[in-house]
Amino acid sequence: MFQSFFSDYLEKLQESNQKWFKDLEQGKAAVNTPLNKAMQEMSINDTTQLLENAANQPAAMLQVQMQWWEKQLEIWQNVALASNCEDIVGPEKDDKRFQDKSWQDEAFYSFIKQSYLLFGRTFLETINAVEGLDEKAKERLTFFSRQAINAMSPSNFIGTNPELFRLTLEQNGENLVKGLEQLQEDLESSSDILKVRMTNNNAFRIGEDIANTPGDVVYQNELFELIQYRPMTEKVNATPLLVVPPFVNKYYILDLREKNSMMRWLVEQGHTVFMMSWRNPGEQQRNVEFGDYVTEGVVKAVTAIEDITGQSQINAAGYCIGGTVLASTIAYYAAKRMKARVKSASFFTTILDFAQPGEVGAYINDSVVNAIEAQNTEKGYMDGRSLSVTFSLLRENSLYWNYYVDNYLKGNSPVDFDLLYWNSDSTNVAGATHNFMLRELYLNNNLVKDKGVKIGGVWIDLNKIKVPTYFISTKEDHIALWQGTYRGALNVGGNKTFVLGESGHIAGIVNHPSRNKYGYWVNSELSESADEWFESASHNTGSWWLHWDKWLEAYSPKEKIEPYAQGSENFPVLTVAPGNYVKQVLPIEPKTEKPEPTKAPVKAEA
Repeated sequence: MFQSFFSDYLEKLQESNQKWFKDLEQGKAAVNTPLNKAMQEMSINDTTQLLENAANQPAAMLQVQMQWWEKQLEIWQNVALASNCEDIVGPEKDDKRFQDKSWQDEAFYSFIKQSYLLFGRTFLETINAVEGLDEKAKERLTFFSRQAINAMSPSNFIGTNPELFRLTLEQNGENLVKGLEQLQEDLESSSDILKVRMTNNNAFRIGEDIANTPGDVVYQNELFELIQYRPMTEKVNATPLLVVPPFVNKYYILDLREKNSMMRWLVEQGHTVFMMSWRNPGEQQRNVEFGDYVTEGVVKAVTAIEDITGQSQINAAGYCIGGTVLASTIAYYAAKRMKARVKSASFFTTILDFAQPGEVGAYINDSVVNAIEAQNTEKGYMDGRSLSVTFSLLRENSLYWNYYVDNYLKGNSPVDFDLLYWNSDSTNVAGATHNFMLRELYLNNNLVKDKGVKIGGVWIDLNKIKVPTYFISTKEDHIALWQGTYRGALNVGGNKTFVLGESGHIAGIVNHPSRNKYGYWVNSELSESADEWFESASHNTGSWWLHWDKWLEAYSPKEKIEPYAQGSENFPVLTVAPGNYVKQVLPIEPKTEKPEPTKAPVKAEA
């Protein structure tokens, strides 16, 4: 019954292999890159350090091995001799890899599962048991060992996954044929590492299904487009609100569908909202620097908003690295001794002090940064597809391997999910900008140092930020560790409010009040320690959006006013939102790097 399957499967496999080898010849999948060499060298050095220290602690290592052997024997006796279905070693509560009943009920699969889990935990415990290891080396060894262990999970292979084995028999292998077709497509759309699709890439249309809050593009330069959302209330707050999204992702994470769009909700509350939509850089933008996102980005946006609204001050909010840019802008204004053009600043999961960056820190050391800088200098940009996979691998089981199994081994079509569509819609980072972020921010942590970062010809100082600030971070954030963002909040001056939301980097921020899903913690007293702050914090149900909106009320006149006109004489409406930059998709070819022109020329650039 498998004759048809084998002929179809082998044909698809041959096509895939031919494509793979062609890519190897063209250098797309080459392994001799500076980054790979640096990673290999780092791995060898860390492993050597581990083995040398372990050799000096034979008693501790013997104890770990004996504990493993005793537990392994116990698993064997429990499964094979007693036929007991109770796990000696079970998966973590949030581990969804072993949910099929056969992992529990059938002795063969139960033994495989428990032996694998025991091996993984013992391996990581061995690393932690070795004394004398450099702390950074131990973090890297733990992180990359976890990656390897999870890649080897029996749930990732047909022969050791009962659900996959049963499915393959039932479908005569058709699931593998379908999966291989999807693998071929993903290989073609990937960069230097396989990017597994998470959703149907044709499921949503930007400006129609998502990013559809009504608005107009009122300014455009080579770096960004400025969207002014149209009012939805008869009266609006007098003080406009500028939102600065991260330039490593597209802005519409804050404007997905109506049911979870922060932008639509803010407009419905009477805010006059402006959003920056960053250009997706290609090779021609290789020299765009981090400081340009301040001087040619936020500064230009603020000037345009002042002209359109007639207000001399605005409220501003920045998300992730967009918040880092916003803080740098306010510090830049202070360094230039300019008037306070930002009345209040809000920071969503924003790192200012990079001493505690979270698991992404495993990639940050001098040799790896040197290698990435060399690649960025040669290519002109960091490919957003590779960057996306890097962040997915921070949560490899839930954001990578589960999709690998579903798509390629089960042959399932990806679901239609707006958040995952956004996550797959990657953006590049300009080479000079990415190099600055890695070395000056992550590696050297210069942003919190005196005369550590110069922007627009002046040294900036976060302590000179005196405007009221609102920091929202999330408890399960693996990209911007909340204890690290808390440290950053301590580095700015002025009146500070720190709030900790439930869930993670995305779901904890995109938390519409109508869903009433995640709560948050507040504590008006900022301790020197994040843990001390949390111990005294009070938990609140409902979305933090409501708490933030109430906080924003203090920084706008109580009396509402008539809505502002869309655009102005100096900054006329150019086209309807969401504009052109957000529609740029990877890969960006040099001949198509320049987006479609807007309907009218920009009259002033401020």
